[in-house]
Amino acid sequence: MGSKNVTLKIDTSLYERFRKYCKKKGLIISRQFEIFMENELKKNENS
Repeated sequence: MGSKNVTLKIDTSLYERFRKYCKKKGLIISRQFEIFMENELKKNENS
């Protein structure tokens, strides 16, 4: 499976808070967005 670069417009303070959270937890920001999208699609498929 390939990957796709995307551009997102996100509130600066929210992004900075999430970036620090991911750094503290050792998480990759882009993977967190992928997980969110996967979960949203699963919810939609199940309803």
